[in-house]
Amino acid sequence: MTLTALPIFVKLAGRPVVLVGSGEAAEAKRRLLERAGAAIVGEEAEAALAIVATDDPEPIVARLRSRGMLVNTVDRPDLCDFTLPAIVERDPVLVAVGTGGVSAGLAAAIRQRLEAELPADLGETARALHAARPALRARFPDIADRRRAIGAALAEGLGGDVVGRIGAPEAARLLRFTLASADPDDLTLRQARALAQAERLYHFPGVPTAILDRARADAPRIACPAPPEAPGPGLSVWLEMRT
Repeated sequence: MTLTALPIFVKLAGRPVVLVGSGEAAEAKRRLLERAGAAIVGEEAEAALAIVATDDPEPIVARLRSRGMLVNTVDRPDLCDFTLPAIVERDPVLVAVGTGGVSAGLAAAIRQRLEAELPADLGETARALHAARPALRARFPDIADRRRAIGAALAEGLGGDVVGRIGAPEAARLLRFTLASADPDDLTLRQARALAQAERLYHFPGVPTAILDRARADAPRIACPAPPEAPGPGLSVWLEMRT
């Protein structure tokens, strides 16, 4: 599966961002930029990013792009070099939801669902994990062991007491799934959760890429004719299609 855009978080504190336009849409973007600490400037200023909120954006966008700026154009995804996502904030945790400019309403609906599901103290969890990094590195010198131990604790809940729940890293385990459908939306909750947590993904040749893409991006995909006898430490998943 090809990404339509690369999600990134850009630190804008004190940096200039061009904002062109007036009215409700421009003011909404101004408030967002101010929350990010950006220095909002006019069209003639030097900047790397620009936001345009006007009724006739084409000539403005052309001028800004000719100067090497990346441009976001309100309600015109065809004139956007980047889009602005819906945001769930649990400082310092930021969750961004984007649809590539296709549907702001859908992004907002997803954000509202995440607001209800993510704990209010998620930021405290992040700070607790950060403060515990030296101790966790000493306890688990191997980065893979450390990642597995933290992942197992977080699987039990995202509350701020996560550090106290971190135990020994998970032993080697292989989950085997025989899939009846090539549609990733037909994955069971258990299958989807296992793919999201697996250290590595073994699969029989022919398992659709759309299914494999539901696994963690950093989990290697290993095509092989049969489940491995020694899958490796932590959680591994074996996938095959039902014949």
